[in-house]
Amino acid sequence: MAKRKMSLNELSEKVGLTLANLSILKTGKAKAVRFSTLEAICKVLECQPGDLLEFRENGP
Repeated sequence: MAKRKMSLNELSEKVGLTLANLSILKTGKAKAVRFSTLEAICKVLECQPGDLLEFRENGP
């Protein structure tokens, strides 16, 4: 988003997600993400899924 100089509000409007849901995704608090949502975000930001996702192990 920073590279595209796009605000969370603008991305929310272009992707069709609520600001609250997009914020949950951005902060890493989401338990899952739909492929259609990931696809929409990637189209708007002109990026690949790997640019947005990272693997984190759960628990100890």
